[in-house]
Amino acid sequence: MRKIIFIPIIIVTLLLAASSCRQGRHHNSSSENDSLMYLYTDSLIRATCRNCNLEQSLHVIDSLLELDQISEMRADFGRAGAYMLNYQPDMCYRLLRKVINDYNAKGGDIRLYSMAVVNLSSYLGEGRSQYEAALQLALPAIKKIENSPLVDPVDIGCILVTIGWCQRGLEHFDEARKSYEKAYHIFKEYEENKNFDVWDYYECVKAMMTAFESYSKYGMPDEKMRFTDYCDSMLTFYSRQPGHESDCVDWIKGRVYLSRAEVLAEKHQFEAAAKAYDQFLQTESSKLSGVQLKACTYLEYAGRYAEAADIMKEYDNIALEENFNQADLEEINNHLFPKFRNNYRAGRIDSALAIAVRIDSLIIPATRAQKRSDAAELATIYETQQKEAEIARQQALLSKQRMWATVIVFTLITIFFVIYTLVRRRAAKRLAEMKAAQERIESELRIARDIQMSMVPSTFPDYEGLDMYASMTPAKEVGGDLYGYVIIGDKLYFALGDVSGKGVPASLFMAQATRLFRTLATQQMMPAEICTRMNDALSGDDNESGMFVTFWLGLIDLKTGHLDFCNAGHNPPVIGGGEHRGEFLDMQPNAPIGLWPGLEYEGEEIETVKGRPLFIYTDGLNEAENRQQKQFGDDRLLDILRTTHFDSAQQVIDKLKDEVERHRDGAEPNDDLTMMCVRLV
Repeated sequence: MRKIIFIPIIIVTLLLAASSCRQGRHHNSSSENDSLMYLYTDSLIRATCRNCNLEQSLHVIDSLLELDQISEMRADFGRAGAYMLNYQPDMCYRLLRKVINDYNAKGGDIRLYSMAVVNLSSYLGEGRSQYEAALQLALPAIKKIENSPLVDPVDIGCILVTIGWCQRGLEHFDEARKSYEKAYHIFKEYEENKNFDVWDYYECVKAMMTAFESYSKYGMPDEKMRFTDYCDSMLTFYSRQPGHESDCVDWIKGRVYLSRAEVLAEKHQFEAAAKAYDQFLQTESSKLSGVQLKACTYLEYAGRYAEAADIMKEYDNIALEENFNQADLEEINNHLFPKFRNNYRAGRIDSALAIAVRIDSLIIPATRAQKRSDAAELATIYETQQKEAEIARQQALLSKQRMWATVIVFTLITIFFVIYTLVRRRAAKRLAEMKAAQERIESELRIARDIQMSMVPSTFPDYEGLDMYASMTPAKEVGGDLYGYVIIGDKLYFALGDVSGKGVPASLFMAQATRLFRTLATQQMMPAEICTRMNDALSGDDNESGMFVTFWLGLIDLKTGHLDFCNAGHNPPVIGGGEHRGEFLDMQPNAPIGLWPGLEYEGEEIETVKGRPLFIYTDGLNEAENRQQKQFGDDRLLDILRTTHFDSAQQVIDKLKDEVERHRDGAEPNDDLTMMCVRLV
């Protein structure tokens, strides 16, 4: 009897293992590498599961989950297979239920969902005869998966076979036949398209055998023979595939031969039936007691009553070993009556009489037990009716409470909308006031920008041999960069600076620095002295905010090209010519203007800059950032200046403006950008 119980478990176990190795197929949306990883993890899970080492199997699955090689749903499916192979079906089907519930709640891998439905619905319907529960699981699943390109059609066919089995169990024979026919056509079409692999053949044969066993209840030999022939054809293909399971081939081959013998005997083709039965006896599965018991149907059709009686006697011995001493009406009808019939027809009158006595002793207790069961069922129905009446009363009370709750909610919603309308009107008024204030501030900032831009020159000296150009682009409405020049006779003073900070405070400090530069330059002081005077003026007690300006100031003798300059903490300019066609100017590291009063700034000089362009800039150029916060950089600046042919000072500045915009790639400016280029020929 134990062997009979474990046969469906073994079948479902093999199906779980087969499903695991099929998961890498039929998913065109994944890449080839993903498919290989899918198959690799399947191989690990399947290899450990098939060793029947539960602890090792679970450890491998947990490790793959921790490494993000498999999903939680996939891990649960693998654990289910491990528990089944270790004869713990309750844990297996609990995990399969979890896979299905997780998919219904959160979605996920529809292939795992379909295979979990195949296994769990088969267990409930074919293994436990819980037809309604199996249908409640399988029917919604078919609607979800039948049009999915990711689901293996073999899974759909297997679920349809389970649905047919349950419909037959509930005596919905026409619906069952339609389900079987639909599954049959799915298998045939899939096979004709050459999409089968080794496990597909096995699953189709197993499903069609289930359909045959269901058809055997109908008494329709032509239908049964069609399914038997299809199973035989599929089994032939399966046995030729690399990696087929020889035990599975033997077990199904035995069932096919036995089924053919039964159908042929039913059609009175006894010679062909006997040949098929002899083929069945040559299989290893014919030695299993549960399979031998199924052979009794053929033996009765063939008139071989003594052989059938001997098998049933052996079944009795197994049942006694398992302490199955109580028989119900179904057991009497399915076993004892056929046993009596076969012994009687075999001429074993004494055995038949003994069986009749046993039936007589069991049928009355069994009938009483059935009546008690029916009475208990009626009591349950009566109790259920009372509960339904109580539920109806509670539902009426609940409906009344819901009505009052609806009135209260409606009243609260009305109050809410009244309050919301008042608050919204007040907020709209406040928003309008803020918008007006913002527009006023923006207007004032535009005026401030115009004033600031008017403080830096927009035209440049028209002096023979001198090419000079500068531009300033604030990062905000107003900025803190500055530039300017003063020309006195043959002397050109020019300067460029960068005030700390941005916005209005920086612009005011910039205005002071610009005014001081022009005032001191008109007194024809040297650049170092101008920087010293500016520092004393801007770093006094009035500079409470601690602002400062980096400043570069130069003085060119336009006749000789002699350059005197002073650097106050500013970026080094780039001077053209020389061995590398341009390089950063090496200068004294003076402090920025405005930090410490009393500093004496040191000046420097270059004998002549004739023919050598001088490019001065603020750090808004070399520190300009793109969307990834990568800076423009000194190397890029130097490379552009070295490779750009000098046509004019304006052309050089326009070129660098374009390069900075291309580098930013739409990012907002992070600092003011000011540039000046001077060339004397």
